[in-house]
Amino acid sequence: MDWLEKSLRQDFDLPPKNPSEEAQRRWRSAVGALVKNRRRRFRMVADLDSRSQNEAHRQSIQEKIRLALYVQKAAITFIDGAKHKEYRLTEDIIKAGFSINPDELASITSKHDEKALRMHGGVDGVSKKIHSTFDRGISAIDLDTRQNIYGVNRYAEKPSRSFWMFVWDALQDMTLIILMVCALISAVVGLASEGFPKGIYDGLGIILSILLVVMVTAISDYRQSLQFKELDNEKKKILSILSGESEPVYISQDKPFILAGTKVQDGSAKMMVTAVGMRTEWGRLMSTLSEGGEDETPLQVKLNGVATIIGKIGLVFATLTFVVLMVRFLIEKGLTVGLSKWYSTDAMIIVNYFATAVTIIVVAVPEGLPLAVTLSLAFAMKKLMKDKALVRHLSACETMGSAGTICTDKTGTLTTNHMVVDKIWIAEVSKSVTGNNTLEDLNSVISPTTLGLLLQGIFENTSAEVVKEKDGTQNVLGTPTERAIFEFGLKLEGGHNAEDRTCTKIKVEPFNSVKKKMAVLVSLPNGTYRWFSKGASEIIVQMCNMMVDADGNSVPLSEAQRKNILDTINCFASDALRTLCLAYKEVDDFDNDSDCPTSGFTLVSIFGIKDPLRPGVKDAVKACMSAGIIVRMVTGDNINTAKAIAKECGILTDDGIAIEGPDFRSKSPEEMRDLIPKIRVMARSLPLDKHTLVTNLRGMFQEVVAVTGDGTNDAPALHEADIGLAMGIAGTEVAKESADVIVLDDNFTTIINVAKWGRAVYINIQKFVQFQLTVNIVALVINFVSACITGSAPLTAVQLLWVNMIMDTLGALALATEPPNDDMMKRPPVRRGESFITKVMWRNIIGQSLYQLVVLGALMFGGERLLNIKGADSKSVINTLIFNSFVFCQVFNEINSREMQKINVFRGMISNSIFIGIIAVTVVFQVVIIELLGTFASTVPLNWQLWLVSVGLGSISLIVGAILKCIPVKSDENPSSSNGYVPLPSGPDNI
Repeated sequence: MDWLEKSLRQDFDLPPKNPSEEAQRRWRSAVGALVKNRRRRFRMVADLDSRSQNEAHRQSIQEKIRLALYVQKAAITFIDGAKHKEYRLTEDIIKAGFSINPDELASITSKHDEKALRMHGGVDGVSKKIHSTFDRGISAIDLDTRQNIYGVNRYAEKPSRSFWMFVWDALQDMTLIILMVCALISAVVGLASEGFPKGIYDGLGIILSILLVVMVTAISDYRQSLQFKELDNEKKKILSILSGESEPVYISQDKPFILAGTKVQDGSAKMMVTAVGMRTEWGRLMSTLSEGGEDETPLQVKLNGVATIIGKIGLVFATLTFVVLMVRFLIEKGLTVGLSKWYSTDAMIIVNYFATAVTIIVVAVPEGLPLAVTLSLAFAMKKLMKDKALVRHLSACETMGSAGTICTDKTGTLTTNHMVVDKIWIAEVSKSVTGNNTLEDLNSVISPTTLGLLLQGIFENTSAEVVKEKDGTQNVLGTPTERAIFEFGLKLEGGHNAEDRTCTKIKVEPFNSVKKKMAVLVSLPNGTYRWFSKGASEIIVQMCNMMVDADGNSVPLSEAQRKNILDTINCFASDALRTLCLAYKEVDDFDNDSDCPTSGFTLVSIFGIKDPLRPGVKDAVKACMSAGIIVRMVTGDNINTAKAIAKECGILTDDGIAIEGPDFRSKSPEEMRDLIPKIRVMARSLPLDKHTLVTNLRGMFQEVVAVTGDGTNDAPALHEADIGLAMGIAGTEVAKESADVIVLDDNFTTIINVAKWGRAVYINIQKFVQFQLTVNIVALVINFVSACITGSAPLTAVQLLWVNMIMDTLGALALATEPPNDDMMKRPPVRRGESFITKVMWRNIIGQSLYQLVVLGALMFGGERLLNIKGADSKSVINTLIFNSFVFCQVFNEINSREMQKINVFRGMISNSIFIGIIAVTVVFQVVIIELLGTFASTVPLNWQLWLVSVGLGSISLIVGAILKCIPVKSDENPSSSNGYVPLPSGPDNI
């Protein structure tokens, strides 16, 4: 089947991100006219012409904003064509008591029109004209009047599409329209020849089937649109860039113009609102967002190609079927009554032949393939939203499943971004203090006096403070390090007397980055004074010649003890702990003009502080390794801290290396080619280093790369990567706008969930394609062969419409919404250029198709004899049995398609309520069609023995599927690729 993949790569290959307009137009052109319903097929595809116009409009708005912010008024006048617009006060404005036109007021601010502002008396004059004051603002009494005159603070949005608009879209299917015409002709001819009501049954059956298909399609599409609407509302919470510039603009009384959508970087002021909603440049800019649609995803494009190619094959089969039926009909008619005599029944036969041929096209053109991608992505994106991941671009969810590398930050992503005291050294004893029994552990080795001294040093020598929030909760404010030590003190204080808090601060020396320490002088109740100093370990230890023992006494510090202290500091640092020391010095007097002493201190404790790993990070990294995803940590921290964290979470393995940014930048391209695959940690890096790493991974090694980032400087790397992941809490607005996915909880585990769902989308679509192509092949071949041999088609138009709904809308709902399982993260990622329809899929498609064709062929040509069916209606019974067996073959094939390689296809099925519901609905409707709607569906009721035969023949598909999965298939790729990944085996692994 290489011809199919070659054709897909030629016309339907699209990059996952930032595709060119030429590539987008190429595949649209390749689809051509063979589309049953263009409105529905391309509803989720970007309107390139509309987008181009919209982009030009948006850039025009931003250009005016840039000119207003950075250039002089004369430039704006030039852009606007030097036209001066006259603003008049309307009766409504005058009656409301206002003295300035809303459009003029908005124009003054948006154009930074200082001359017009002065003409209206400046800010004070404008304030009077709109009845606003700087101390009280506006009155709520006249709020409705103000909104009528000046507008509401909302930007214009297109109204949501109603359900009936989706019904109308579904009715635009050209093949359904043709079938409706055929049904009407059939009803008219039937009435003329057979009378009412018998003459309208065939036509009415087709009409009812079409209405059922339309309603089910519309309901599915409408529910899908509601999911996207909900996601779009979340996306709009991420602000876009107003001017496209990052340079700050100075605002003063002479130029007091502030635009909505900008950010205040520094300073304070009172602001008066002069425009809201669509009268602001921000409102106009926001209304342009999402216009023209979103870029189509690579899978959508590829499956449009599959649908086009198979549709052409189906068109050929349909045409041949109609030609064969007509030729046989004309030959038989010519041999019997002659071609000169025609009756209304002849017209009915020809109409039915034509309807059958058209219905074959309905089944043959797999319109649901590209739409199934959208359905699966919408389902995945909604689930990911609940898992704290906001997918901004459809393709990102899909592409993440192919990610082979994740370049992640450390702080806040792998770690909690909340420093805590992990270890403490006091009285020559090191203790881990992360457990719940910290106080008891310390009390076992030190006296209350020593503990009191420690707490006094913590609470007096700190810049942190406790504040009470509005909801009554308490929160500690301060630098991360100060918060960690203060919170540790609060943890200890619960079991200690408050005597250590009874001293008074006399003098405070804040932390100094040059001196690397901070100090405080306090007066004690006994009239003496005490200096506490806290800071970098090497500085504080050098200041000490004494230490506190377990009883709280100050004892001399020997050289051996000093060496032990330095070893402890180095041991803490090797465990990725930031070390700080606390010391004190007693003094009898002090001088207000003198600084803290630099010697004679007594060492109290050494704090080992760390930003702990987030819960689940180790397991998430392990899951990545099992999935063939390499995690690379890129951080600005020093190399030792970076390596310790990377080892702790499992990123830095024996075959990986850690490198510093300066060393990385010094490498030549040839050296980088050998170096980059081994890099697991990059420390002391700049944002440009991350961008360079991503560019080389994508270019040299054809990796699908995901990148995390939170700063404005990360924007280039986020944009360059196949998938950019911005942090929702720590990330800047610029980073979020550059990202494809926003990790709302800043958690690395969430990123793994995105990868898992991405893989689920890809695999689910493969399952659906395998299922639908099997149905297509069997339906086409069985009708064509029957037409050639018997002169009639065993599956009527109504029956084929029902089959089409099973394999299209219902099949997509059942298979495209399967949730991910852990096994998906035990296989390597799909690499660039790999075939979407794999050899494993072709094995299953061909094997199942052959089985179904043999069974249905046997029933068609020998069913009456094999099953001993006799009587006047034996032909109707056999055709009904063929139809029933065909449907149950698809039901069990749908179950079979849940696993393409594993024999156990029932695992997890009970917990998938959607799948179970679809199967149940299909079976119930099939029973109703056979037993109750025979008049419209050309079926007759079957006895229980023939029902068992139908179900039994269908269930054998499960056995056939298990046998097929035991047949080894040669892999599509080489046994190992450039990064050492080994593709999955093709046999029945993990039964």
